[in-house]
Amino acid sequence: MGTRGSEDRSVLSRPASAPDAVLTYGTGDQPADVRLAPDAPADRPLLVVVHGGFWRPAFDRVHVRPMTEALAAAGWPTVTPEYRRSPGRPDLAVEDVHAAVRAVAGEPQFAGRRLVLVGHSAGGHLALHAAATLEPASAPYGVLALAPVADLRRAQELRLDGDAVPAFLGQDAGARPDLDPARLPTPAGRVRIVHGTGDAVVPVEVSEAYLRRHPDAVLTPVECGHFALIDPRSAAWPTVLAALEDLR
Repeated sequence: MGTRGSEDRSVLSRPASAPDAVLTYGTGDQPADVRLAPDAPADRPLLVVVHGGFWRPAFDRVHVRPMTEALAAAGWPTVTPEYRRSPGRPDLAVEDVHAAVRAVAGEPQFAGRRLVLVGHSAGGHLALHAAATLEPASAPYGVLALAPVADLRRAQELRLDGDAVPAFLGQDAGARPDLDPARLPTPAGRVRIVHGTGDAVVPVEVSEAYLRRHPDAVLTPVECGHFALIDPRSAAWPTVLAALEDLR
């Protein structure tokens, strides 16, 4: 197991190219970055990338642009929706992610492409939740959760990021099992989780707790911290790409 230490957060402020387009969805004012991968094989799934940030307003989708830029260069088209991050109103974030997946599935330019949800940290929570709760017609083909907050009760017990879980929910995690991926039905599509053994932000035991309830999911531990999984310059990046290939 890796040793937890200081986290390299440089990817959060690293510049990246602008997206190829910005779509709107939901009520019409929610943006979603689009990166095309013109040379991608026709059977390559479209990735709906849900960013993290412990559901807090301070963190938006811009910080994953280096990641989606690299994914497009590797042949993976992406759509990265913004979602409402209002402390104590978790259903807004959930509604937005659901609406984004439905909107992407209905876009003519993406017709015929399978969808894979990719989420990091709190975005991993939202991706796993959506995969378990979307109606069958909109459910993703698979989900790749990177260092996800996959078990809200365990994350609350660990008091992650200054009690981020009860701040997000506005109440105790035990009162909202409907928002806890660990306590929801197993998603119909395949679930792959990649988690750093040296993660000092969301310890790998949170993903391990999810696996105890959903043993069909596959957890790949990797010797890295929390942010390496969204950093194309990190030694962990090939593991992320390999997990995506496994979901094809």
